[in-house]
Amino acid sequence: MRAATTHDVSQQGDLTATSGVLAIDGGGSKTDVVVLSLEGALLARERGTGTNPQVIGVRESVVVLDGLVERALTRAPVTLLGSSVYLAGMDLPAEIATFRRAAAAQSWLSDASVVDVDLFALLRAGTSAPDAVAVVCGTGINAVGVRADGATSRFASLGRVSGDWGGGGDLGAEVLWHAVRAEDGRGPQTALRELVLRHCSASSVGELVQSLHFGHVPARTVTGLAPLLFEAAESGDPIAASVVDRQAEEIATMAVTSLRRLDLLDRSVPVVLGGSVLAASHPGLIGGIERALAGRAPLAHIELVTAPPILGAGLLALEHVGADGRAVARAARELSAPGLATGIAR
Repeated sequence: MRAATTHDVSQQGDLTATSGVLAIDGGGSKTDVVVLSLEGALLARERGTGTNPQVIGVRESVVVLDGLVERALTRAPVTLLGSSVYLAGMDLPAEIATFRRAAAAQSWLSDASVVDVDLFALLRAGTSAPDAVAVVCGTGINAVGVRADGATSRFASLGRVSGDWGGGGDLGAEVLWHAVRAEDGRGPQTALRELVLRHCSASSVGELVQSLHFGHVPARTVTGLAPLLFEAAESGDPIAASVVDRQAEEIATMAVTSLRRLDLLDRSVPVVLGGSVLAASHPGLIGGIERALAGRAPLAHIELVTAPPILGAGLLALEHVGADGRAVARAARELSAPGLATGIAR
């Protein structure tokens, strides 16, 4: 989209051009785009496919975003005073710089626009505290921390090559690994085997593995096995419970490490937890995180976020342009409204 940011309103009924901000939250499976007035009114919201540049490539990410932004600004013609773009896969400064170069020609991105990893949107969705940490556990795992003086803590979050373990991808792989070994005799019996067979409508785990190997079953099937882990753990399966305990430990370790890097272990600091694995609020997982934090960061307190991260992206976009507290509060209410539809225009 290379047209002017202020869109023609001649065919928009009684809508008139106004000033506003654009906020984007893009993950691996979906992307939300919102337009907000400076008073915090939600003018438009669009949802599309994932825009993680690490998954679909930087150019394709820009193309998808451009289409969503075009639709949002057509519904809500505004003069943009700022835009904030939070995307999964923006873990390294070089990745942010590459995205900025690829999107430099787009009217919705300027040198003053914020471009950063989506974890900051999750963090703001959970707290406005100046000292805080956020851990996301969805398809993957990552964490960030902020301190009132502007210092931050980040991780490369590139998977096992950067020391990470956890999230739906790794948990699903663990489910399949234990199911295979239970079937072929290399490991102990576990309820995971029967759960996998039922979930995938397979006659044997070995058959499923071959189907994955030859591409007859999509690779994403493995990630989809992650919920089975919690089902088995909650029914008392010790193998599944041990993997849940490991995930809780990894999440707590990322939080505590972030707090330690920022010298925040001696303060009461919110630890914001989000992402699909955490938002499901499995008792064994959340309880394990609470116990680990109590032992190593006793002043920290958990804030579990189930609201979509676009909430945080919208609030940050308004705060970045200096919107007042009433506008931020209104945006928080409107972005949190249940059953919010796309294509809003006021």
